[in-house]
Amino acid sequence: MILASLVLAATFTRTMERVATLDPAFSQSVYDSRVVQLLYEPLLKVDYLARPYKLTAGYCELPEVSPDGLVYTFRTLHGPAKDVVASVERLRDPDLVSPNSWLLKSVDTIEATDERTVVFRMKSRCHFFPWLMAMSPAAVRRPDGSGTGPFELTKWRKNHEMVFTRKVPEKGKFDTLRYLVIDDLSTQWLMFLKGELDFLGEISKDNWDAVMGKDGNLDPQLVAEGVKLHSIATLDTFYIGINLRDPVLGPNKKLRQALNAAFDYPRWEEYFSKRTAPSDGPVPPGVDGKLVSPFPYAFNLELAKKLVDEAGYPGGIDPKTGRRLTLTLSFGKASTSTREMGELLASFYEKIGIKLELAFQTWDAFLKSVNEGRVQLYNMGWVGDYPDAENFLQLFYSKNVSPGPNHSHYINPEFDRAYDAAMAAPTREERNRNWAICQELVREDCPWIFGHYSKSNSLVRPRVGNYVPSDFPYGQEVNFTVNE
Repeated sequence: MILASLVLAATFTRTMERVATLDPAFSQSVYDSRVVQLLYEPLLKVDYLARPYKLTAGYCELPEVSPDGLVYTFRTLHGPAKDVVASVERLRDPDLVSPNSWLLKSVDTIEATDERTVVFRMKSRCHFFPWLMAMSPAAVRRPDGSGTGPFELTKWRKNHEMVFTRKVPEKGKFDTLRYLVIDDLSTQWLMFLKGELDFLGEISKDNWDAVMGKDGNLDPQLVAEGVKLHSIATLDTFYIGINLRDPVLGPNKKLRQALNAAFDYPRWEEYFSKRTAPSDGPVPPGVDGKLVSPFPYAFNLELAKKLVDEAGYPGGIDPKTGRRLTLTLSFGKASTSTREMGELLASFYEKIGIKLELAFQTWDAFLKSVNEGRVQLYNMGWVGDYPDAENFLQLFYSKNVSPGPNHSHYINPEFDRAYDAAMAAPTREERNRNWAICQELVREDCPWIFGHYSKSNSLVRPRVGNYVPSDFPYGQEVNFTVNE
C-alpha cells in the first residue's frame, strides 16, 4: 500500500487529444508537439515562465547571429552537431515529404563545422528563425531514431492512454506522466472532481457554470480543495474567412465591411460564457508588432446597415433578383456546437437583411473545398507558432494563397510591399512600422470577419507545482514539481 501511494504521488495525470505521430518531422498538431518535446529536445526552447515570451537554450545554446542576419551559429550543449544537421535536414528530405519543410524555406545550407557547432546560412533575412528552431519539428533525434529528451514512452494504448517515464529521476518532480484520451467532456469533468485528474485544460461551455459562481469567483468547493483556475489570453485567433475569388464578396469591399460591423460580439461573448476576447484584426494581443488602434468595423449595427446599402444591397435585397442576398458559411464538422454557432451567426445577419445558409462537411472535405476556393465563407482558426506579427500576417501574403495558409486568396500589392519590407528590415522598429501598414490594409479590406481571440482556462490541483499557463506548453510537464 505504501509503495502504491509513492508511485501515485510521482504520477501526473491529464487528458489529451489523440496523438498522430511521435516523429518530429511529421508533428503538426499541438497534441503531437506536446509529446514530441517530452521525447526529443529541440534546438531551442521557449521560456514558458517569461513574459513577454523569450527563447532559452535547448539542445543548443542561443545562436550567434551575423550582422547581416544571414548566418546563425548554434553550439550544442550535450550532443554531436552532426545529429542536429541530420535531424533538421529531414524536414526537406524529398523522400520523406515532411509537412514541416516550410521551417527551412529561408535556409540555404546547414553545416556542422566541428563536433559542437552548427551553422545555418540563410537565403534571405528571417528575423524569427530562432523561434522556428524551438518548434517540435526542429527537435533532435539520434541516428537510431531514439530520443534526446528527458522522458521515454513506456506505454501507448492507441486512442486510450500514453505513459511517459523520466529517464533520470529528479527529486521533487514527477517521474511519470499519464495522458488519457477521454472524448466525453462530462466524463473528464467528473474525473477531475473525483481527483483522478491533476489538470483539466479544457473546460466545456456546459461545465463553466459549475466552475464559476454567479459572483464571478471560483466555486467554493473547488477553492476548499486547493484547486486553482488559471486564465490567459492566447495566441489563437478565430475568424470567418471570406473567399475573395467569390464573385459576390470578392469585388465588394463595403459588403465585407458590413459583415464585420454586423458581427454582434457581445452576444458572441455571452454564447462562449465570456471565455473569449474581441478580435480587432488578425494579430492577437501580446504579439510583437500588433496594431493597437480601434478596429473601424467593430460591431455597429447602424454602420452595418449603412454599408450593406452602399454595397448595392439596400436592406439586404439583391436588386438583380428582388430577393434577400443569400450567403453560405461552411464548417469542417457538424457537431452540436458548430450548428449552434452557425445559427447564432445567421441571427446576426438577419438584422441587416442577409440570409446566411450553413453547410457542414467532414474536416478533410472542408479543407479541400477551402484550398480549392469552392467556399464562400468558412469557419477557421489559427494557432500562433511564435509571438511575432509575421506568423499571422503571412495568412494574407499573395505568395501564400491556397494550398498555402492564405485561404481567403487575398492579393494586395501594397500589402505585399509592406510585408517584404518588414521581412527585410534590419531593426525591430522598422519591421513593426511595416507590420502596422499590413494590419491597417487588412482591417480596411476585411478578407475575414474578425471573430475572437480565445482565452485558455485551466484547473490545476494543489499537488502540481511550478505550473504557469503558456501559449507554448510543449514539454511543459518536464518542469512540474510535486507538492507534498
